[in-house]
Amino acid sequence: MHQCAALASGCVQPAECRRLSVELDRLAATIRACRICVDNPVGKPLPHEPRPVLRPSSSARILIASQAPGTKVHLSGMPFTDASGDRLRNWLDVTSDEFYDIEKFAIVPMGFCFPGQDAKGGDLPPRRECAPTWRSPLMALMPRIDLVLTIGIYAQTWHMGAARRPSLTETVMNWRAIWENSVGPKVLPLPHPSWRNTGWLKQNPWFEMDLLPFLRSEIRYRLG
Repeated sequence: MHQCAALASGCVQPAECRRLSVELDRLAATIRACRICVDNPVGKPLPHEPRPVLRPSSSARILIASQAPGTKVHLSGMPFTDASGDRLRNWLDVTSDEFYDIEKFAIVPMGFCFPGQDAKGGDLPPRRECAPTWRSPLMALMPRIDLVLTIGIYAQTWHMGAARRPSLTETVMNWRAIWENSVGPKVLPLPHPSWRNTGWLKQNPWFEMDLLPFLRSEIRYRLG
């Protein structure tokens, strides 16, 4: 069981904090043993042995709502242990120690297992079983989250609903209005930090000039 930093902040009662932590640990253990994408799949079953990867937290204020593990993360069992993770940590301006501090960041992708690859070698979309089964129960046990970083269209669809625009570019460009109109935790839309999006970053310099400084200030504020 991870220590609950909410005790020190006084934001919840100690007994309630312990209850949330215990329940979240139990749910995370259940998810890590999940085989629904093989035993009762939506469409074709997962083409390899499941290895759910997630790092939920009952005390973190920041949620990274990512897409799904890639091949390197499938092997390591830790989220963002790849070039995408290096770029994401640069965007956030945090160290690896900060990023993997369970008291600071919760990392909960839309799909917990590496979904496999398409004929061109690109990663398939997140499995359709994960979010409908597990996301709402997980969010209910992470009450301190007050900033959600939605990476890619799948996370943006789930966490933003009607605020998501037809394309990812339009959605990310609308980040100020999305932030101001967030109900509950503040939400910021981000592109995927994959190397495949390097061209997108060059074509949209406003992302690094306008959004990233704002994002970094909000991250640093929450890290204290």
